[in-house]
Amino acid sequence: MSEISNSKATVVEDCRGVLHVYNDGSIVRSSRPSFNVPINDDGTVLWKDVVFDTALDLQLRLYKPADDSAGSKLPIFIYIHGGGFCIGSRTWPNCQNYCFQLTSRLRAVVVAPDYRLAPENRLPDAIEDGFEALKWLQTQAVSDEPDPWLSHVADFSHVYISGDSAGGNIAHHLAARLGFGSPELDPVRVRGYVLLAPFFGGTIRTKSEAEGPKDAFLNLELIDRFWRLSIPIGETTDHPLVNPFGPYSQSLEAINFDPILVVAGGSDLLKDRAEDYAKWLKEWGNKDIDYVEFEGQQHGFFTIDPNSEPSNKLMLIIKQFIEKHLGKV
Repeated sequence: MSEISNSKATVVEDCRGVLHVYNDGSIVRSSRPSFNVPINDDGTVLWKDVVFDTALDLQLRLYKPADDSAGSKLPIFIYIHGGGFCIGSRTWPNCQNYCFQLTSRLRAVVVAPDYRLAPENRLPDAIEDGFEALKWLQTQAVSDEPDPWLSHVADFSHVYISGDSAGGNIAHHLAARLGFGSPELDPVRVRGYVLLAPFFGGTIRTKSEAEGPKDAFLNLELIDRFWRLSIPIGETTDHPLVNPFGPYSQSLEAINFDPILVVAGGSDLLKDRAEDYAKWLKEWGNKDIDYVEFEGQQHGFFTIDPNSEPSNKLMLIIKQFIEKHLGKV
């Protein structure tokens, strides 16, 4: 919830013009999104909002194809938005437009949850909210009176969890917690994860961070600001929620992961961390780990310009990943 700043206070942290933190500790959030683009709602996708956590008043947005006359149930694709754990929403136009594309081009039911944002709610709150969204999905799967808008079309045994940037970090932690087969969510069955430019960090800079352009869409200054505002107070970016391979993190070597597709832009400062993540999991025996890099692309290219050639290619790769684990390929 936004606070009103003292008129004499000065801004000490500015996140894309929509979140301001002042030197007196007050926090002001703008109601406008940082991506002010038109919403491309052409009626081919139906959507609605649902509260998944009444205590925290957290909502998710459901999407499904308007034409579901084929009768067969569709896989569920969960899309967790990005924003450095500090900004972003399921309601932002860039998020909604991408979910329209995912729904129509993957022929899937898309679930886009919100989560509590920092600095008002620091980690691990966002990760816990991601898990609660999955528990809501499980409740729908076992309910005697599920929401027919969802249950009539959704295949709860074929779920894919995707996250963009900070959402990719959340998706990783969900994958590590749930393990292969996601037994904790039964009868919901996670079949795979799609980590889109996952937001990981560490106290030691990677080559792509140290040498990346200062005018990058997600530059080093903004990366550091997001971590300053989101990690537990007094911690560093080697915290296990930030750096999955850091000195204080439990080894992931013993975890049997579901299939994971890791995606990065070649010009993204986070590229090296995404590539190392995929490499290390694969070296530890998780054979179904794929890493795809898009040369010259920046952080979030797929939502910034969802109709570009690289974005179209990525959508095809995601579709092939889903079809592979639906047994179609």
